[in-house]
Amino acid sequence: MSRRRSAGRDRGSFTAELAAGLPALLLLLLAGLSAVNAVGTRAGCLHAAREAALAASRGADGTAAASGAAPAGAEVTVTVDGQRIIATVQAPVRALGSRLPRIVVTATAVAALEPGVAEAATPVPGAPAGGR
Repeated sequence: MSRRRSAGRDRGSFTAELAAGLPALLLLLLAGLSAVNAVGTRAGCLHAAREAALAASRGADGTAAASGAAPAGAEVTVTVDGQRIIATVQAPVRALGSRLPRIVVTATAVAALEPGVAEAATPVPGAPAGGR
């Protein structure tokens, strides 16, 4: 026969520890998922900024080139600074939960103007070429 252990004072301690620790665990899960979402959005912004800078350096519309690769709600800015094209993409990231503030991620890419395009372009330092 097996002998049963009396419950004693430990009865219900697991339930109390779980009730205290579960909100902290859910908060960590929420923060982790929000961080993964922000990193994914930043990767999309970086890809769109590279596309915009390369297209603008070749004489095409950089904003239009980035529109297909940019995350939803992104703002694309292309500027000409001397012999450089600077493309910046900003996108909001909604944290998981509607009451939490938005996080804005930014990515920037720089490309040199192509030799044939440099004469045709009329660079205006600091002036945005377009936005979405």
